[in-house]
Amino acid sequence: MDDGVKQLDLTVVWQSCALLVGVAAGRAIFGFLQGYWSEVASQGVAFDLRNTIYDKLQHLSFSYHDQAQTGKLMTRVTSDVEQVRQFVGVGLLQLASALTLLIGSAIILLRMNWQLALAALAVVPFIFAVLGTFIVRVRPRFGEIQRKLGALNTVLQENLAGAKVVHAFAAEPLESQRFTTANRALVAEWQGLIKVFSTSFPLIFFFSNLGTLLVFWLGGAKVITGQMTVGEIIAFNLYLSLLLMPIFILGGLAAGLSRAGASAGRLFEVMDAEIEVHDRPGALELGAVRGRVAFEDVHFRYPGMDKPVLQGVTFAAEPGETVAILGRTGSGKSTVINLIPRFYDVGQGRVTIDGHDVRDLTLDSLRRGIGLVHQDPVLFSGSIRDNIAYGRPDASDAEVEAAAIAAQAHDFISSLPEGYQSLVGERGSGLSGGQRQRIAIARALLVDPRILIFDDSTSAVDTATEQRIQAALKKLLVGRTAFVIAQRLSTARRASRIVVLDEGRVVANGRHEELLASSAIYCDIVTSQLMGDDEAAAAAAPDLDPDVNPVPNPNRVPNPSPDPAAAGGA
Repeated sequence: MDDGVKQLDLTVVWQSCALLVGVAAGRAIFGFLQGYWSEVASQGVAFDLRNTIYDKLQHLSFSYHDQAQTGKLMTRVTSDVEQVRQFVGVGLLQLASALTLLIGSAIILLRMNWQLALAALAVVPFIFAVLGTFIVRVRPRFGEIQRKLGALNTVLQENLAGAKVVHAFAAEPLESQRFTTANRALVAEWQGLIKVFSTSFPLIFFFSNLGTLLVFWLGGAKVITGQMTVGEIIAFNLYLSLLLMPIFILGGLAAGLSRAGASAGRLFEVMDAEIEVHDRPGALELGAVRGRVAFEDVHFRYPGMDKPVLQGVTFAAEPGETVAILGRTGSGKSTVINLIPRFYDVGQGRVTIDGHDVRDLTLDSLRRGIGLVHQDPVLFSGSIRDNIAYGRPDASDAEVEAAAIAAQAHDFISSLPEGYQSLVGERGSGLSGGQRQRIAIARALLVDPRILIFDDSTSAVDTATEQRIQAALKKLLVGRTAFVIAQRLSTARRASRIVVLDEGRVVANGRHEELLASSAIYCDIVTSQLMGDDEAAAAAAPDLDPDVNPVPNPNRVPNPSPDPAAAGGA
């Protein structure tokens, strides 16, 4: 400015312009490299975070998932990870750049004119005070925004998963209102955050402009008195803008840092969550399984509940036995079978397999030795073959087909246009409940477990199909220990033994005919819960061969009293 423009020397002007072009080109190259490598680094961080959280979610105990909401967990794996990624990819580099620019500009200003520099820097503490207050105010708001977003995603996930129920009850207006309420809460939180921005950043601009005013006021006086040149005051003001620019950047980073910090806190809540069911030090491999399963004075209560679900449950299943678990709703049937593969750990007592406490075994070896079929089986997106081979991906096509035949699924699979390669929609959409259950049974049979657990796994199939499945399973269950939560009397009658639960206690244990004569609770369950077709007559005629359909006799009902004298009196 002093040597070129003021002196009308074009050579200096052109040289300065060429130098500026070179600096701009260098800055562009470094900017490209910075943007590229920062994005690579941030995507790597996001990749690791997603994998770490997903792996943790895979290993967290059932008790955690019982209390966590799917929509909120999905928000943490997606939105919260993205907030951290953006700050790592952009924020950290901007922070380093801003601090370098801030310190470098301050040093240059002090060297040019320390008096003028001190006057300009006097406003910086006020700017940082506003930024500090801003960070304190926005940090909790960002955390609340992520929570509100999780609540919104929960409503969305529940609505999509339960679309059939919504349509069946014509509840579309109710669901729309739920979503609108959650959406309005999210918007209200954002509006509160915008108010904080609206009050903070104008103050920052005010103090920065005040610094510029001081420079021109004091510097202008120095130019007039000849203590500074015009070029020096212009250069000083440009360096001052380089000093204020990183302050503005830090203001924006403060918001990003607060949001990333809130999201990181939510991520660490998942990563730091305790895995309640885990391998003990020195846990043993289960190895070859004979199949004796014993419950020894087992007590259990779910986390957060005061009332125990199981109280002193004691019984044993010998190798090769089929044990039917019966009981009224809430009696603890599902809890009993969930304790065998250690989905939960007992509170007192122990569950043993072949004499080994399941808590002393590695989870992988324990669960590899158990086949489980749920009442509402979950299928994954992919082919039918992949779903059947889920527990044994290396199984041959012949083995997959043999398991499907045993589960009475081969015929309907073969009738599909692409057979075993037919794609299954989300959660098995496109298949009936009975078809999903048969695929789930085939999936359990393919792993060839010595212990099988059926959680009312034939409830969605018709009687004829159930009979065919039971006939096939009769051969397959030879030498295997099976537990069945039964809703049909035919299933209970075929069991080697029936364990009856009531309020978390074993109140009866024996065969069907024995329990009809000795257990009032069992008789009540038979007459109130297990009657479906003509099975009432079968219950009333225990002396008949269970494989022969008896003639219905509606006038004959089981005696609910175990007391023969009471029966005679009646």
